[in-house]
Amino acid sequence: MKSLLFYLIIIYIGIFNTLYINKPLEQSMIEGKEIYDDFCVRCHLDNGMGEKGKNPPLANSDYLENIDKTIQSIKFGLSGPIWVNGEIYDSVMEYQGLDDEEIADVVNYILNSWGNKHEQIITEEKVSSIDESI
Repeated sequence: MKSLLFYLIIIYIGIFNTLYINKPLEQSMIEGKEIYDDFCVRCHLDNGMGEKGKNPPLANSDYLENIDKTIQSIKFGLSGPIWVNGEIYDSVMEYQGLDDEEIADVVNYILNSWGNKHEQIITEEKVSSIDESI
């Protein structure tokens, strides 16, 4: 009886961990929108259009095609000139202090909003694999 209970607990923990770690895209996007509204909206605006010449757009943005660079810029901040949709932007995006799960959620939200569409879900493991030296 004790061994049956032990195995059931192990199975429950395994199922819980799988569901928690691999949350569905829809849930990640809901949580990502909350993060976006707290950290990103003041520069990139509600519609993801940014401010011409100052803060680059996220809506239909060619910069987002490089997923690793996108994650890196959120994870570590970004400074210096970048090209977005044929225009140069040279401002600073400060390090926001988000953890890997929060970054994964906000990237999933950005990659699937305002005309952007990304086939794969960005996971916490993907974010943790990105370092500053890309």
